[in-house]
Amino acid sequence: MRRYTLRQLDTFLEVARQLSISRAAEKLHVTQPAVSMQMRLLEEAVGMPLYEQTGRKIQLTDAGQDFQQYAIAAIAQLKQLEDAMAERRGIKKGRVELAIVSTAKYFVPMLLVRFRKKFPSIEVALQIHNRESIMSLLTRNEIDLVIMGHTPDTIECSATAFATNPMGVICAPEHPLSRRRHAPLSILDEQDFVVRESGSGTRKLMEQLFAEYGINPHIVMEMPSNETIKQAVMAGMGLSFLSLRTTRHELASGHLVLLDIDGLPVVRQWHVTHLASKRLSPAASVLKSFMIEEAGPLINLWA
Repeated sequence: MRRYTLRQLDTFLEVARQLSISRAAEKLHVTQPAVSMQMRLLEEAVGMPLYEQTGRKIQLTDAGQDFQQYAIAAIAQLKQLEDAMAERRGIKKGRVELAIVSTAKYFVPMLLVRFRKKFPSIEVALQIHNRESIMSLLTRNEIDLVIMGHTPDTIECSATAFATNPMGVICAPEHPLSRRRHAPLSILDEQDFVVRESGSGTRKLMEQLFAEYGINPHIVMEMPSNETIKQAVMAGMGLSFLSLRTTRHELASGHLVLLDIDGLPVVRQWHVTHLASKRLSPAASVLKSFMIEEAGPLINLWA
């Protein structure tokens, strides 16, 4: 049987994620030559090329794509082995891989500060992605826990609600609709909107709501950042549909206005989620319990 080291597998998977030797080296906190050396040793052990490089661009070969799937599964199995032994020892320490949708970045870091004070022996590795990328991480079992709004309906997951997520339509103070009171949703038809990118949970919810009421917004721009969207709305580019957890300060200061529309805000829930088949480590179980038991009231204070 061929021998592959954990370091080689970790290096390969980071290169496969980044599709760049230099970016993989940054993520792994090593030099580019060190990454190249590990990749070369791995290819020698495998006996065939795993990637092709043209200039700065990297693409996995067919063999590399197969190797990636097995490497992900192998690393996941090794982590489960480590977690099982830690559970037998009754040790509440370790590393938790946590992924959150980008809208949750307005409150999750503060929660992790509080969590760290209570459980200093548990390390949390945080990743921030849009919903589409989160779904890929879940499918490949590359993550322990996820913080997201709308839970997956195509993957068998365990999801527990722990906080509310009100969603509404915002505008600049000088926008004509800012002065309307108890307006019907129909006033949004044909209005200019700045929206989140496709693949975003916020965008998906907006499209579902508007389709239900026959509203056709005029999308003037897509942006992957809530902060950039807020700036565009304040500049008068149009309206936007966002989580009100992201706009608390701007609404309080008067830089943005929440439209007074019947049926809005729509109140959804934040969930802590993981694969139903996943056996959580003691550390991940502690973080999940913290979110369920303590996060909701704290979020109401901050966002």
